Amino acid sequence: MDPAPSSPYLGQGNRSPNPRREIALRGLWAAVQHTLFRWSPRGLHAFRVALLRLFGAAIPADGQVRIYPTASIIYPWKLSCAARVMVGPHVNLYNLAPISLGYGVQMSQAVHLCAGTHDYLRWAMPLVAQPIVIGANAWLGAEVFVGPGVTIGELAVIGARSVVVKDQPARTVCAGNPCRPLKPRPEPQ
Repeated sequence: MDPAPSSPYLGQGNRSPNPRREIALRGLWAAVQHTLFRWSPRGLHAFRVALLRLFGAAIPADGQVRIYPTASIIYPWKLSCAARVMVGPHVNLYNLAPISLGYGVQMSQAVHLCAGTHDYLRWAMPLVAQPIVIGANAWLGAEVFVGPGVTIGELAVIGARSVVVKDQPARTVCAGNPCRPLKPRPEPQ
């Protein structure tokens, strides 16, 4: 039986938290990302970095960041990458809040960083966005999911298909669902 038409429903009264200008800019970026960015040959990392910079990404290192054409970035202006970062094939940076990638971060294929969720305790289910910080030289294995508000420490290794919903310590191998520290990571040779 359906509830009465006046009954509350999830999403009732929900509105975009973004100003119209940002919504329009997001639409323009989506058009660029699904054409020039996506169609660019795999080795043209500098071209894709230039497109991201044009839309406000903070990527200071020329020729030192590799972003594959199948990567998806929702808001370039909420992305910062240090030098030697690698954003692998089919990585999804759902950056509703800022995402910061430290020096030498490596993200294997199909990693998903999701910087937003919804307040399910309210009928409107408003957006709750929290930044994600990935420390220097951290490696995220294939298909890792990282949730809003998470910080991953420097030199951490996050095992394939892990679900990271809490901060993970530096210099530690972590894995699982939910992700948890397993053992220390020795200094690479």
